[in-house]
Amino acid sequence: MTTNTDQKIALVTGAGSGIGRAAALGLMEDNWTVVLAGRRAEPLHALVAEATARGQSGMAVPTDVTDPTSVQALFDTIERTYGRLDLLFNNAGVNAPAVPMDELPLEKWFNVLNTNITGVFLCARAAFGLMRRQSPQGGRIINNGSISAHTPRPFTAPYTASKHAVSGITKSLALDGRAFNIVASQIDIGNALTELSERMTRGVLQANGALAPEPMFDAHHIANAVRQIAALPLSTNVLNMTIMASAMPFVGRG
Repeated sequence: MTTNTDQKIALVTGAGSGIGRAAALGLMEDNWTVVLAGRRAEPLHALVAEATARGQSGMAVPTDVTDPTSVQALFDTIERTYGRLDLLFNNAGVNAPAVPMDELPLEKWFNVLNTNITGVFLCARAAFGLMRRQSPQGGRIINNGSISAHTPRPFTAPYTASKHAVSGITKSLALDGRAFNIVASQIDIGNALTELSERMTRGVLQANGALAPEPMFDAHHIANAVRQIAALPLSTNVLNMTIMASAMPFVGRG
């Protein structure tokens, strides 16, 4: 399949809010045509309208990344519309309540694993296949990790386990993609300020059992990190990047 490579095509999952929305806006500023995927149609269409008003290009495709049929329909739409995919920002993810694991409802465990592991794998798998068979061959996959891929917070076993798994997926993609000019990166994020994380400014459970507010940073800096990696030639890669609030309690003793 040979396609027009003058147009750069990106896919951002979880694009309706927070980090995904910021990344999609940033990529569109860099003249990427961005496919916006997420479970809620309304914010996706609103973002497309906002981009169109600025002369930028985007397409909303409501998608449930945990559903193989929904993911396949997303990638069928991308291939049918554009013929190729140059970048996937595999961003969609969820968390679980911070409770002792014996109090955690099992459906919450499965929800985190289905979204953060299976959803990441399904999108990476479909992107890998399209990037492998398109001409010119290749592309870039950026997975949204977390500092939890390195160190857990108290009572976060589901999320921590899922982000360790993302690290394994990223490294496997980076290795397995070499033969096909497909590269993979992981951005591990600590304390980005979004609608979901704003509560952390009022107090987060620490390793010593205390509650303490934590420093946060603006999500547009993550968007800039995605843009920086996306702008690299496929001969160059940032395998792992940690971007975090400078003063958050991550690198010190707990």
